[in-house]
Amino acid sequence: MNKIKILITTTSFQDTPGNHHSLLKKQDWDIDYLRGPITSNILLPIIGLYDGVICGDDEYNSTVLNAGSLGKLKILSKYGVGLDKIDLETANKLNIIVTNCPGVNQISVAEHALALLLTFEKNIHLQYNSVQNLSWERLIGNEINNSLLGIIGMGSVGKELAKKAIAFGMRVHAYDINIDNDFKLKFPSIEFTSNIDDIYHKSNVISLHLPHNKVTHHMINNDVIFNKLKNHPIIINTSRGNLIDVDPLIKGLNENVIRGYLTDVLSDEPIKNSEKLVGINNVIITPHVGSRTFQSVERQGSKAINNMLNKLNQYI
Repeated sequence: MNKIKILITTTSFQDTPGNHHSLLKKQDWDIDYLRGPITSNILLPIIGLYDGVICGDDEYNSTVLNAGSLGKLKILSKYGVGLDKIDLETANKLNIIVTNCPGVNQISVAEHALALLLTFEKNIHLQYNSVQNLSWERLIGNEINNSLLGIIGMGSVGKELAKKAIAFGMRVHAYDINIDNDFKLKFPSIEFTSNIDDIYHKSNVISLHLPHNKVTHHMINNDVIFNKLKNHPIIINTSRGNLIDVDPLIKGLNENVIRGYLTDVLSDEPIKNSEKLVGINNVIITPHVGSRTFQSVERQGSKAINNMLNKLNQYI
């Protein structure tokens, strides 16, 4: 009997030591590795060779999935949470199972959002670079205590950020289309709103924790930036780059409508020479590392393997 053939493309999984590697070694699989994110033109000629893929943000469009279904492909086990790179409708039609790893990276991502905010408000990125040049020029920063943080999207990451922000003395307002009443009762200081404009109008800091889809595409757009933002807020994005319309964002930064943009994600990753946000004042970019901690990688990697195992059992 031929071994089950698996492709692993997520670089965080590959680069980080931990128990997920021990779990992987226990499986009697024939494993290949590529370093993602993998584009459709690379996937197209090979995808049918594999029973399953432990994938990152690779490009699984309808063409790739159809090619996979003509071969061996049965399962895409997403390492991580976001599924916006996978054509879920086509996968469902072709009976290709898609899984992900919710509830495993919220601590790391919430910490990263706060790290970006503290770095910006305390000028740590600027002061680090100046001291490396033997300068002792001291900039004036800001406290985050008593600032109003508006969180858009109260899934696991949004909730974790809310808890941590309260511990820092921030006031927290939150928006989500579905309110978790148990969480709301447990944290009565969080003010929930059913009107997203309340977040735009009132917040000193806005943090985005949403999937990218047709509804959320460019949700921070020209209308929001120039008609709804009232307190020239800082915007934090650790979700997906395409939540932001970059051109009005840059205009808003230049005109001080937005005080800062702190992001772990870009519309086009990895970063390209043409990236418009590079070199813009009051922008901090990190290379999609919010969940790239030893602890989070180990949890996500192990869950991705177990998801693969559980679904493969349906075919064995």
